[in-house]
Amino acid sequence: MVRYALSVDKRGSMTATSATVRFEAKLLKPAAPENGGAWSFLVLPKSASSKLPGRGMQVVEGTLNGQAFRASLEPDGRKSHWLKVPKALREKAGAKVGDAVAVELRIGGEPLEAEVPPDLRRALAAAPKAKAMWNEITPAARTDWISWITSGKKAETRVKRVAAACDMLASGKKRVCCFDRSGFYSKSMCAPEAAE
Repeated sequence: MVRYALSVDKRGSMTATSATVRFEAKLLKPAAPENGGAWSFLVLPKSASSKLPGRGMQVVEGTLNGQAFRASLEPDGRKSHWLKVPKALREKAGAKVGDAVAVELRIGGEPLEAEVPPDLRRALAAAPKAKAMWNEITPAARTDWISWITSGKKAETRVKRVAAACDMLASGKKRVCCFDRSGFYSKSMCAPEAAE
């Protein structure tokens, strides 16, 4: 069992600070990459993922075939994680889709700022109180709001969640409640489907 030393940063967030997780995984090509991107991904073996401090999103630092990176591991909805590998990192690592790559990970610092989807950005721009709260909350809280909104499978669910998020933020709510960060119970998150 891996133990993590937890420390509390200036904002009161806990961060894990010690263990390195090592594994090999196959680089996969997504069946339907967003925006026609040339990225690939890998799914962590459950034995590696189980050494992380949680099943939700994890900010990590590490290496892929010796090339350094910092990224967010995404929950795969199966009590494990997956990692998006940008084309530039894959090329620097001398790897191609289908190759097994050597990965080392450590829990790594401050949460990365998630990209705000256009529909949420427009809704926040039209709701000044919600926008003010959005700017006040932590990057981890913003990531949870975005994950909750984008995990809806139907377009109408997403529209409802954007509106609900703005209402809740405007009323002072900093965190989305009852959100399954792992995607396991809600079946709302998963790794991309791999191409054949």
